Amino acid sequence: MKKIMRVFVAGHNGMVGSAIVRQLSANKNVQIITRTRAELDLTNQQAVLEFFKTEKIDQVYLAAAKVGGIVANNTYPADFIYQNLTIQNNIIHSAHLCGVQDLLFLGSSCIYPKLAEQPMTEHALLTGILEPTNEPYAIAKIAGIKMCESYNRQYARNYRSVMPTNLYGTHDNFHPENSHVIPALLRRFHEAKLNGDKEVIAWGSGKPMREFLYVDDMAAASIYVMNLEQSVYEENTEPMLSHINVGSGVDYTIRELVETIAKVVGFEGEIKFDATKPDGAPRKLMNVERLESLGWQYSIALEKGLELAYKWFVDNQEEFRK
Repeated sequence: MKKIMRVFVAGHNGMVGSAIVRQLSANKNVQIITRTRAELDLTNQQAVLEFFKTEKIDQVYLAAAKVGGIVANNTYPADFIYQNLTIQNNIIHSAHLCGVQDLLFLGSSCIYPKLAEQPMTEHALLTGILEPTNEPYAIAKIAGIKMCESYNRQYARNYRSVMPTNLYGTHDNFHPENSHVIPALLRRFHEAKLNGDKEVIAWGSGKPMREFLYVDDMAAASIYVMNLEQSVYEENTEPMLSHINVGSGVDYTIRELVETIAKVVGFEGEIKFDATKPDGAPRKLMNVERLESLGWQYSIALEKGLELAYKWFVDNQEEFRK
């Protein structure tokens, strides 16, 4: 019989963490270990260390983080850098002290410079100035990558890092004020349809291009990278450049995104773009050649993913109105 592997998913209630849990649940040789925030404060160093000593963990998916949109990052920069650094420091170091050999750290595409060449390769890390609005969060994530690399170099651990593009899907944040573009638009078009509105106004010109990945694809990629043979992983990474981009490698204009969301929701009114509103960066696309060379590609196309995300929102929308 195969040994039952005890796998700790930190951040299991979040969008990515919950998707990882759903996929790991299909493996009968995996025992999933989770803790709510009330059960384990990940910013408490001693509590995290005691947890690892007690639970005898084999693998860790580090999906726990303090996250938020531009407004939250601008308003609470100290919270973002402190809490994220503390959470990842506690988990990575405690995992090492307790003999955990395998860990996967989930980062963010915001680690790359604001003006990084498109598509963004892993080599763009630390080559330029970060986007100021989320710099504290990005620096914490960069520190997490370098921490994993450092434990690998000094202690021969197998701590890997994946950097996702813009994610969306089930368990996303659909708050009307601080959600990201896809959940915000899904909710806006849904409510416009219910209200019988004749038009919906979208911010910007619609010309910027963005890449999106459905969260179940992100979970699948995370599990795939975690379980790659070490020899295969090392052939396709570098000791000081060990993180791997995760995305579709396909981008869309915001206009295409908005029109697809209107179609999925069933909104039949007019769509107008307010070009007086800011567009942001003209393009943000991840280069995913390294991940593809390791044998993984995304499988859920944008329209299908939007349909799944919208269904989940409709089925759970009462939760967002409390």
